[in-house]
Amino acid sequence: MAAQSVTGSIEQRVALARARRTPHETLFDLVTDPSAEVRAALAARSGASAQVLRALARDRNREVRQAVARNPDASQGTLLRLLGDTDRHVRWAVATNPACDNRVRGVMLKAQDKELRGLLAELPSLEADYATELVSDASPEVRERLAARTAHPEIIEALLEDRTVRVRKGLARNEWTSPEQRHRLATDYAPEVRATLVRAVELDEPDLRALLEDRSAEVRLALATSDRTPPEIREALTRDADEQVAQAARGYRPGPARQTAPTRENAPARENVPTRAVTGRAGRRPATRGFPGRKAR
Repeated sequence: MAAQSVTGSIEQRVALARARRTPHETLFDLVTDPSAEVRAALAARSGASAQVLRALARDRNREVRQAVARNPDASQGTLLRLLGDTDRHVRWAVATNPACDNRVRGVMLKAQDKELRGLLAELPSLEADYATELVSDASPEVRERLAARTAHPEIIEALLEDRTVRVRKGLARNEWTSPEQRHRLATDYAPEVRATLVRAVELDEPDLRALLEDRSAEVRLALATSDRTPPEIREALTRDADEQVAQAARGYRPGPARQTAPTRENAPARENVPTRAVTGRAGRRPATRGFPGRKAR
């Protein structure tokens, strides 16, 4: 039967699209509503039928297709279709849908769109097999985003060998790193990695003491201004040879209280990491075995 036009103002039709008791026949009539606002409300509706969402996935309006892409009630077939949408914002919206299954993630993994792969890399429950594939992604941005979010120890180990500084900076922001992994980052040859590390995570006292003597003023300045720095370390920096660092340490004022760092016990649920070795990109040499960056005496 052909869809019938639903009467009333736009506001009334939006209310119908959202109302829990609206008959299915009326909802299907709203699929062809002349107002994109009404169709978008229908696309975002909780409990929308697969038939309605499948029809709206072909809508001419981007906002409507985005709403379908975010809707947890969308079928996997509909989400797979939207991963091929010509509009990047629609494709990216699929990545935020909690209903994505392995088939959808597998397509995201092979996508030409690096933003889509980056969004996959940031998923907290990303399967170990997919994370392993992303370790060797051609895009440094994708690997950086994986480095900053992954909780898999073997993936972190592989990314520590990445030669691209921005990837190791991502690891320096990752609160799932172990004390040993943080020690390696604290001795990274790139000062921007060490500076990022002291701003982002808590370090063992031996690493902090070594960083007091870091040859890079940028690193010592980061240590002086970081909310993670213990008072006794900051006090030592008030006597730094670089006056900017010393002034920053003396003038430090604590920021808002931060959240407690996560632990392995409350890590997000994930599948077991595969037993095969996780390797990075071909020809990559270890990046964190260089000099610790201490000041020359």
